[in-house]
Amino acid sequence: MTMKEITYAQAINEAMSEEMQRDESVFMMGEDIAEYCGAFGVTRGMLEKFGKERIMNTPIAEQSFVGAAIGAAMVGMRPIVELMFSDFMCVCFDELVNEAPKMRFMFGGKVKVPMVMRTASGAGTGAAAQHSQSLEACLAHFPGLKVVVPSTPYDAKGLLKTAIRDDNPVMFLEQKVLYRTKGMVPDGEDHTIPFGVADIKREGTDLSIITYGRMVQMSLQAAEELEKENIHVEVIDLRTLLPLDTGSIIESVKKTHRALIVHEAVQFGGFGGEIAGQIADSEAFYYLDAPIRRLGALSCPIPFNPILEKATFPTVEKIIDQAKGLM
Repeated sequence: MTMKEITYAQAINEAMSEEMQRDESVFMMGEDIAEYCGAFGVTRGMLEKFGKERIMNTPIAEQSFVGAAIGAAMVGMRPIVELMFSDFMCVCFDELVNEAPKMRFMFGGKVKVPMVMRTASGAGTGAAAQHSQSLEACLAHFPGLKVVVPSTPYDAKGLLKTAIRDDNPVMFLEQKVLYRTKGMVPDGEDHTIPFGVADIKREGTDLSIITYGRMVQMSLQAAEELEKENIHVEVIDLRTLLPLDTGSIIESVKKTHRALIVHEAVQFGGFGGEIAGQIADSEAFYYLDAPIRRLGALSCPIPFNPILEKATFPTVEKIIDQAKGLM
């Protein structure tokens, strides 16, 4: 299989374009996704390829168009909904957590909701308190949803194609500072990645860093620095939070005897608490040589000031400090 280097945004664009060519029931809807190509330019060129009947601009009314997408999915379509910022899901939370994930269960499997909700998540762009949150812990609380957070172009393309083909509602969280990052991606239409399979981005023997999204790259940088001090770090990229690859987490912790969980979301009440619980409830607990440690954002609204914003979140330096503390 030949490989090519493209950006994270291009990988998402390719996944959607290929699936729309493969399956006529796939269409897109969202704010300014047609002529304007979306707030981050991810849908560039798709209007010209597929026309306005399949690349549909919506009003600024998330509650309405997410509800419309659920209805379309229930009657056999496969909508991809672009929510401009993940923070805006609060406007349509009833549709996302009280309607879409429950329909299949409530109707005994007679109804499916094959819908993908793509949204720009996370901070790092100076977008301040209402456009920078990471809300994956909320979403992971609701049975019936699948929650995906890719960290590389390779994973973004493969996981999005899987999401579009899935018969369940999938929340696909794209951390916005990753859009311009580059990576190698298979040059073909058959690249899919199964849900619930974590990826060991770096192997190690002294410490497991369990992470996802843009914290993967920071964790890999920290691991390189720690290697210089003879600390060998294993970096696990979860890729999907629901379903969660608990087995890979447990096996890694049993090998390294230490666990550091890193995520961009606020640490208090964050998804890291669930990961820590999974480790504590398993046989991996008896292999630990140090307490499980978490590193997330400070418990405060995200500042607009770039210096304050950076101080709010994990950094390479903070990851290194936490890792050394565990050693």
